[in-house]
Amino acid sequence: MARDPYEVLGVSKSATADEIKKAYRKLAHRYHPDRNPGDREAEEKFKEVQNAYDILSDPAKRANYDRFGSPDGAKGSSFGGFSGFGGNVSAEDIQDLLRQMGMNFGTGGFGFEFDFPSAGPKSRRQQRVRWEEAEDVEREIPVPFLTAARGGKIDVMVDGHEIAVNVPAGAKDGQVLRLKGVLGDGASLKLRLKVQPHPYFRREGDDLLVDVPITLAEAVLGGKVDVPMLDGSTVSVNIPPGTSSGARLRLKRQGIAGGDLYVVVKIVVPKNIDSRSRELIEEFNRLNPLNPRADTPWNR
Repeated sequence: MARDPYEVLGVSKSATADEIKKAYRKLAHRYHPDRNPGDREAEEKFKEVQNAYDILSDPAKRANYDRFGSPDGAKGSSFGGFSGFGGNVSAEDIQDLLRQMGMNFGTGGFGFEFDFPSAGPKSRRQQRVRWEEAEDVEREIPVPFLTAARGGKIDVMVDGHEIAVNVPAGAKDGQVLRLKGVLGDGASLKLRLKVQPHPYFRREGDDLLVDVPITLAEAVLGGKVDVPMLDGSTVSVNIPPGTSSGARLRLKRQGIAGGDLYVVVKIVVPKNIDSRSRELIEEFNRLNPLNPRADTPWNR
C-alpha cells in the first residue's frame, strides 16, 4: 500500500501550493540520486517524493485524492506507482530542485535530456535542458598596498575553501576579480579588492606619491635626499635650489605598472631658534624681499 502523499511530503491536508512545493524541493534535494550515488533506499524515497508531488501539485488530482483516496478519482487506486519524472513534475520543478543543488539551467554548461510523459502511455515528448553555471559568490577582501601595486598571491577562505588568488600588478581599490568555477558546487567567486593604505606611499591612478621633508637650507640652497622606492630600495634625488614646499619632483616610470613616482617636497623649519639665527633670517629677508601672496587669486 502506497503511503499518503501528504505524509510523504510532511504537509497537512490544508497546505498551500507554495508549502507543498517547498516541502517537495527540500525532500527531493535530500534524496536526489546525484547526492546519494548507489543508495537504493534514497532512490526509492526520491521516487516516492516525486510521486507525491505529482499528485498534490495538480489541483484535479489532489481534489480526487482528497475525495476518493486516488488521484484518478473513484476509478483509481489510492496512490499509484512511479516511473521516471512523471505527470505534473515539470521542467520548472526540476530546474528549481537542481538550482538548490548549485546546478542551474541556462547556456553556460553541458546539455542533457529529461523525458516527460504527455497524453498517453506511448506518447512522449523530450525536453532538452542545459546546466548553467551556479550563481557567483561575492566577497570583499583586503589586499596589502604593495601586493596590489606589484602583484602577488594572497590566500582567502570562502565557505571553508582556501583559495589562492593571483592579484595582478596595478590592481586598484574596488576592482573585481572573477575566479571561474573554483567553489565546490562549480560556482564562480567574485572578489572585490579593498586595497589597504600604505604608511608613506599614496596613489593617484598608476602614479605614486611620497612626501619627503627637507630643511630650509636644502630648499634654499638645494641638495640631495634619499627617497624610498616601490621595491624597498632608496634612490638619491637632487633638490634644486629655491624649491618650495609642495613642489613635485618626478621620477619617470618608478610608479605602478609604468606610472611615475612623485617626490612631494615638505619644508620643515625649526620651532625654536636662538637670537643669532633670528638675526640671520631677518637679514636674509631684507636681502631677498619676496611677497609669495602677491599672485594669489584673492590679491589679483
